[in-house]
Amino acid sequence: MKILTVQHATIYRYRAPVQFGEHLLRIRPRDSHDLRLLRSALTLSPPGSVRWLHDVFGNSVAIADFPEPAPELKIVSTLTIERYALERTLFPIAAEAATYPFVYSPNDRTDLGRLLELHYPDPKGDLAAWAQQFVPEKGVDTIALLADINAAIKRDFSYAERHMEGTQAPVETLELRSGSCRDFALLLIEAVRVLGFGARFVTGYLYDPKFDGSEDESIQGAGATHAWAEIYLPGAGWVEYDPTNGIVAGENLIRVAVTRDPSQAIPVEGSFIGDSDSFIGMDVEVTVTSGSRVPALSV
Repeated sequence: MKILTVQHATIYRYRAPVQFGEHLLRIRPRDSHDLRLLRSALTLSPPGSVRWLHDVFGNSVAIADFPEPAPELKIVSTLTIERYALERTLFPIAAEAATYPFVYSPNDRTDLGRLLELHYPDPKGDLAAWAQQFVPEKGVDTIALLADINAAIKRDFSYAERHMEGTQAPVETLELRSGSCRDFALLLIEAVRVLGFGARFVTGYLYDPKFDGSEDESIQGAGATHAWAEIYLPGAGWVEYDPTNGIVAGENLIRVAVTRDPSQAIPVEGSFIGDSDSFIGMDVEVTVTSGSRVPALSV
C-alpha cells in the first residue's frame, strides 16, 4: 500500500474578463478495494458553485458554475489516497478463459455490450492485421497474449506529448508509430476488441518515484493526466494495462474515470462566452508525490 498525494491545477487565461459556462470536472476517484480516498479539496477561482453526480459509467463528476466573469479561471484539485496493488502480476483468471480464443459467458457479453465493439474505422484492415500478428496459432496463453500486445506498443512506438484536443485514431497511430498516452491506450483498446476482448478507456494520474528523489528510471506520462486501458478477463475482472510504460496492474496507476471512449473522459471541460480571440492559453500541472504533503504549485 502507498499513500499518495495528487495535485492537479488547470488555469485558463483570457485577454479580458469572460463569462464562464458550465464546467465538468472528472478529477475525483471512487473508493474501492484497491484505492481509498482519504482527503479531497477543490479550489475554484473565481468562486463557483459545485454539484456532484455519477455519470452513466458510475464515475464521480463535478459540475461547476461560475456566476461572475473573470480574466482567469483556476481549478485546483488536491487528493490524498491509499493505493493498493497486487504483489505480483498473477490473476486468478477463470479456467475457460486461460487460453485464447475463448468466449465470454452470455451475461458477460450482454453487460460488456459496446465495450466489445470497434469504435473507429479500419478500412484497409491495418489494425486487424497488426492485432492478429500476436496470435500465430490457436491455443495462446491469454495473459501472455495481452502482455505481448501491451509491451509491443511500449517497444515499437515513440512516445510524444500532444497538447492538442482529441485522440488519434488507431490507424493513424499505427501509421505514425508515435503518440501520446491516450493514443496508445486507444490503440490497445481497439486492438484487443478486434480479438474479441471487452476493453475500456481509463483516465487518471501516474506516480513517478523520480519526483520523490528516486534514482530509478523515470516513467512516461507523469506530470500530467495519464491514460491507459482496462481489459475484462473472466475470473480476474478488469485488469489495467498501461501501454505507454508497458505496465500491467501497476500500483502507480491512479484511476479516476473509466469510459467507453476517450471523448467521454476529458478531465476538465467547459466553455466561455466572449470574443473569439479572448482565449490566450492554458496551463496544466499535475504532481503526484508519496506521503500526504501537498507540493507547491508553479503555475
